[in-house]
Amino acid sequence: MDGNGRWATQRGRPRLFGHRAGAKRVREVVESCPDVGVEYLTIFAFSTENWRRTQTEVAGLMSLFRMYISREARALDEFGARVRFIGDRVKLDAKLVKLMDDLEVLTQNNTSVHLTIALNYGGRDEVARATKRLAQDVASGNLKPEDVDEETLPKYLDTCVLPDPDLVIRTSGEARISNFLLWQSAYAEYEFIDTLWPDFTKEEFARLCASYGGRDRRFGGVKT
Repeated sequence: MDGNGRWATQRGRPRLFGHRAGAKRVREVVESCPDVGVEYLTIFAFSTENWRRTQTEVAGLMSLFRMYISREARALDEFGARVRFIGDRVKLDAKLVKLMDDLEVLTQNNTSVHLTIALNYGGRDEVARATKRLAQDVASGNLKPEDVDEETLPKYLDTCVLPDPDLVIRTSGEARISNFLLWQSAYAEYEFIDTLWPDFTKEEFARLCASYGGRDRRFGGVKT
């Protein structure tokens, strides 16, 4: 969900103004998922690299996350969204983690859309943490080294209960994936668009999903 800061700067406002506008856009996209046939939606809210931003912006984002979860919890539950969080929670403050835990419990039986929020998430960090847990199981004798293959590691990833993404949308004109779902997106389709996230509408989301539906996905094979 990139482009919040630039969207605000273009309007002569502080970057946090853009982040607040971007947060409001999330509900519209989430609620449009059933209409376009999307069962699983993952949004990238804060990366492991975002801690490099100014202390003021980081503190403002953490406050925004707490406020968003508090305000949107009931609406997400009533809509039927199942909410999960991925990423390393160790560096997050206790109040935010408690809100995240409570929202996951509140929505655990919902099925209308599976919403995953990547918070303090990085693809390399995720793989490193997964590999560490896998190595611990090998060391303890719970896993044989010869049994480790490309089907084993995903069981240790944050997304172990989720399907791999079919489509990754990168907003704001940047043509890079920025450490997002590196393992899981090996065969995802990509859309790099110029739209800044606060301007991203459900109509554009529907158009991109429709475009994805017309793609020929061969996963390394050929048509017979």
